[in-house]
Amino acid sequence: MAFQYVLTFTLLIIEMVLFALISLPLPSKLRRPLLNTLSIPFHSQQFQMIMKCVFVFIGIMFLDSINRTNKISNELNGFLPNPNNDYSNIGGGLSRAEIQSRRFYSQRNMYLCGFTLFLSLILNRTYSMVFELLEIKEKIAKVKVENSGKDNNNVDNSVLLEKIQQLKDEKEVLLKKSKALSDEY
Repeated sequence: MAFQYVLTFTLLIIEMVLFALISLPLPSKLRRPLLNTLSIPFHSQQFQMIMKCVFVFIGIMFLDSINRTNKISNELNGFLPNPNNDYSNIGGGLSRAEIQSRRFYSQRNMYLCGFTLFLSLILNRTYSMVFELLEIKEKIAKVKVENSGKDNNNVDNSVLLEKIQQLKDEKEVLLKKSKALSDEY
């Protein structure tokens, strides 16, 4: 395998590991520091520029591998077997097995580059969705805490209102007794 495809494969493995780390079902207290740690290099302009160049290069390799795959497939399909049904000498001295192995390698390179590009898009979107999910969970937790405080206040208010009502009732009873006593005297 050529050096550029070894690097592409390495990048694919790194992307798969990052995707697995992002997708793990971790508690929010562990997930936020993990996401912050993983995103540190992506805040650098130099790193972003390097990654863009790498993905453009992988895109060019992807297009080249598609072109080669089509060319080799056409080469393989374009040959008719000779009258003896002997495939050993098609394509200017190339055997059918050699052409099929070239097609296999070009298809492997095409899939390798394609999956690397696709996973980079998926990884970016998954990271942003997980980060948004964490923010929404934190907002929900804050609202629940605020609502539980309001519920306690509502309970306290209802208890206080009941006591006020009881005191009003006692006041009315005392006023009636006081009026009755004042009428007696």
